[in-house]
Amino acid sequence: MGWYGGRLGRLVWTSPSIPGHEQTGLSNVAATHTVSARWRPGPAVGTRGWPPGDYLLRLDAANGYQRYVPLAVRSASAAGRVVLVEAVTTWQAYSDWGGYSLYRGPHGSSADRARAVSFDRPYDDSTSGDRDGAGQFPHRELPAVALAERLGLALDYVTDVDLDADPHLLDGARAVVTMGHDEYYSPLMRAALERARARGVNLAFLGANAVYRRIRFEPSALGARRIEVNYKVAAEDPLSRKRFRTSARAGTDTQVTSNWSSPPRARNESALVGQAYDCFPARADEVVIDPGSWLFAGSGVHTGTRLRSVVGPESDRVVLADPTPRPLEVLAQTRLRCGPRTTRSDVTWYTTPSGAGVFSSGTIDWVCSINGVHCAGGGGRTSTIVRRVTANLLRAVAAGPAGRRHPAVDNAVRVLGAHPGSAPR
Repeated sequence: MGWYGGRLGRLVWTSPSIPGHEQTGLSNVAATHTVSARWRPGPAVGTRGWPPGDYLLRLDAANGYQRYVPLAVRSASAAGRVVLVEAVTTWQAYSDWGGYSLYRGPHGSSADRARAVSFDRPYDDSTSGDRDGAGQFPHRELPAVALAERLGLALDYVTDVDLDADPHLLDGARAVVTMGHDEYYSPLMRAALERARARGVNLAFLGANAVYRRIRFEPSALGARRIEVNYKVAAEDPLSRKRFRTSARAGTDTQVTSNWSSPPRARNESALVGQAYDCFPARADEVVIDPGSWLFAGSGVHTGTRLRSVVGPESDRVVLADPTPRPLEVLAQTRLRCGPRTTRSDVTWYTTPSGAGVFSSGTIDWVCSINGVHCAGGGGRTSTIVRRVTANLLRAVAAGPAGRRHPAVDNAVRVLGAHPGSAPR
């Protein structure tokens, strides 16, 4: 999947017809409502000769039904490349195949939600309609992948589980780009981005709600990191209870699952992203306030230009009372209603002493607004602007430490006020 002259994909391989059989077995770990498919393995598929990229393996049944299996084929090295990250931990968190996700049980209640979900099952999110097995890839990620390939950049393709598994994954990379919705992060995943930033590797958070949930991985019978654990409330996590019974507190604190902004070891995502999760459901126009920024070059915007319905369905905002890297430049902003309160969404750019630049769109729908397909926002001039800004960003971060060429011009206090309070969480 990618650009391919606007076709967004090309056929790389196809199998002969394979005899099929119905597989219905599943297991459910009662303590955590962890559902896994207990299926006989299908044929092995070799990827020798396939170029690095994001793939959809399409399963075609004789009766006309189709389903997808997404996978990422990595380069041998990320050196000199922009690394595009598939947010599979988020896809699996929302998947309710077998009746349970990290959000709800089979009757829609959060009380009996799963506390751990398994990668030993398909992606199937009935609430959002992502029911073809492809997770959130088609609308949350593919538009950004296609644009990056259209620009001819040197790219690598990984999953966010790879960030946990390989401490050298980002060695030599120019930039790391997470796309529409990359919410679930283990300590090692976050540490990988922080180490990269410290070496001058640029980061781009093209979505909102990034690095919000702290998770840990556990093995299944099929291998390491097959179980994604997130109790959401630390007090429910057995590791949280264990630390009060043992003296090995430091060893368990970092693995207790909750939100990154919550104890134990609270570390607000704003310290990395530049802003923090704020609102669901959100829907509003984004409004340009810094048209002179290099990111808007060639877009034709002016102060007050509106990007129609780009903000939503979840959004972030800058809260200077939270840990916030500086200098931080607010490029666009909007006021919106979030339930009973009035809040804000921001688009930001900050730079670091290492030379790294970090972009955050502050909205999940930024990526789908690139082409405006299957998206509440975007289309017309809005998509033209979002596409131009994203292209300017990708070209800049692909060239090396973008903070040296484009240092942030701090306007945070002027735009946000000197003492904004913490956002309701």
